Amino acid sequence: MVYVLLAEGFEETEAITPVDLLRRAGVDAKMVGVTGMLVHGSHGIGIEADLPMDQVDWSQADMIVLPGGMPGTTNLYADECVTNAVRACYDAGKYVAAICAAPSIILGGMGLLKGRKATCYPGMEDGMVGATPLERTCVVDGRIITACGVGGALDFGCALVSALCGEEQARRVAAAVVHHVSR
Repeated sequence: MVYVLLAEGFEETEAITPVDLLRRAGVDAKMVGVTGMLVHGSHGIGIEADLPMDQVDWSQADMIVLPGGMPGTTNLYADECVTNAVRACYDAGKYVAAICAAPSIILGGMGLLKGRKATCYPGMEDGMVGATPLERTCVVDGRIITACGVGGALDFGCALVSALCGEEQARRVAAAVVHHVSR
């Protein structure tokens, strides 16, 4: 099970693209409403979540995904239930994936990137405390997956599929959406 956390002001493409690609790969991916069941992205697009934060069964999580966007990222980081869930997934050795501002603000802010390679939205690298920042669309370092932003959303989604289903399935999904992975 993959849980994609949505808070008011999230970046729409960074949330929907990974969910779409994961579902195409046969992965059960749920959008979780952190700030309500109808969550509006940073461009005013309303998305109805699959379930509210208080109904998530974290024992079923294989991966947690943190979209970027402002103020979505800061809204996620300000929510103690979110940071507790991220910490629990990280400590349990589950995948933690973040894109755009989320690697810097959330993962960096929580100290989860120390000694790791990662990427984030350009100009936010200082927030990735202890990380080795890479100028790539997507970086996989163990069970931490980071991406640069909207432009890297397809690479990010394919990396999530690869992590959970293998590289061959990720290639099939990429081909189905006519994407040539550039990571």
